[in-house]
Amino acid sequence: MKKIILILAVLGFTMISCEDELTIFPEDSLSVPTFYKTEVDFEQAVNGAYVPLRGINDRSKAFLAEMHSDNTYYARNTAFGATEQQEDIADFAIPTDNGITTNSHVSNVYVSNYEIIARANQILATIDEAEFDDAAKSNLKGQALFLRAYAYFDLVQFFGSVPLHLVPVLSREDAALPLSSSEDIYAQIIEDAQGAIQLLPLKSQQEPGRATSGAARTLLGNVHIVRQEWGEAEIQLQAVVDSQEYDLMPNYEDAFSGNSDNKNNMESVFEVQYKEGPEGLNGNFLYNFLPRPMTADEVGLVTGTSNPQPLNGEGNNIPTPDIIAAYEAGDLRKDASILYVTASESFWRDGVYPIIKKYVEPHALNGNHGMNWPIYRYSEVLLFLAEALEEQGKAGAEAHLSTVRTRAGLGAYSGDLGEAIFNERRVELAFENKRWLDLVRTGRAVEVITAYGNRIKATPNDYYYPEGAAPRSNAFSNISLTYGLPASESSLNPNF
Repeated sequence: MKKIILILAVLGFTMISCEDELTIFPEDSLSVPTFYKTEVDFEQAVNGAYVPLRGINDRSKAFLAEMHSDNTYYARNTAFGATEQQEDIADFAIPTDNGITTNSHVSNVYVSNYEIIARANQILATIDEAEFDDAAKSNLKGQALFLRAYAYFDLVQFFGSVPLHLVPVLSREDAALPLSSSEDIYAQIIEDAQGAIQLLPLKSQQEPGRATSGAARTLLGNVHIVRQEWGEAEIQLQAVVDSQEYDLMPNYEDAFSGNSDNKNNMESVFEVQYKEGPEGLNGNFLYNFLPRPMTADEVGLVTGTSNPQPLNGEGNNIPTPDIIAAYEAGDLRKDASILYVTASESFWRDGVYPIIKKYVEPHALNGNHGMNWPIYRYSEVLLFLAEALEEQGKAGAEAHLSTVRTRAGLGAYSGDLGEAIFNERRVELAFENKRWLDLVRTGRAVEVITAYGNRIKATPNDYYYPEGAAPRSNAFSNISLTYGLPASESSLNPNF
């Protein structure tokens, strides 16, 4: 786990240890003994702990959580060499040997989450000894606990068993921990989330964009939902509703961030912060989700930039016919979520593809936008609560489901209530990295993806393959509920 050892260097801090009591730490350079002292120091450290969330959601998580499902697929460009890293994920054909994979997107999600954990661990190891305002200290400590819980929740859902690091890594030996059981990891997530709830302020009392008690409760509720602990989930989610800190935006389309406005709105429980500009805080995930090839003019029609550039390669996260068909007649979310664009030089039909509209916002410069990425929205809180109540046979589930459907312009649901809630999650939260994890936690993944794969192989032209092209022979040959651990890490940790 050499990369984890080096994580603290990202923050510019040098770990120095010595048994000699006379060791002197240079006061003109940053180190743990000289840096972690003041409120400003810890504010900077907490800011650093949020940073990897941008990379995770800008580059790879959408492939692991959304394109690795029946919601989105890649757009094959037969004039371009294969981009197997993304194709393997979409095709459930990731090469895995003895639980290990070389897929770069899997590695990115894994390593970036451990960056969050390492930075949170350093904060939590030192903050209690620092002397500054207790309220400020509680807020910062709560944010670190939330971020560590969230990172481990990502890891345990995607990988199952991973090393459980709870203290700063000071040596090569400290880094090479054995894999912990998922039960031990979940126990730590729950402990951290409970601690964060007690320490964090309400959204109305917190700086926009930072974790809040409502975000921590939603995270904990999500954990209990995955573990089918329905009563515990109900307690946390009902508390979020009762806080009156959140509400649905009247217009579904307005639930999502603009390039520079509408961020952290009343529906937002937690979202990853991006900022357009030269500071390196921007995103470019919109460009990753476009079909290819596209001319500069075609890209400019989508992005509104003053300097559009052509795109080549293969498109990713293209909405499938399956998700398009999942919207009921009259559902206002369909037109708010899916937009059709032209890639005239592509080899697929007439070159008119669906794309994810939620993240289409005009911005100034090509490849540099500032839309935030939604992690938790209040509509998901309502659907989680509806699910928890329905599973317990309690009243109230229909009312919460109806609230979400009414905004979408829909009337009463039909059929089984549990199925209605599950289907509602699919269209309400489409393209927000929920679908694959929902399939796994409800035990539907193998059945749903097997049928989906059969449809692609039977009618590839419906799934963006040019006429005459077909999926690779290994497509849908490795439908596993978790990802293999990164080979780059396994070579450094003998416990993998």
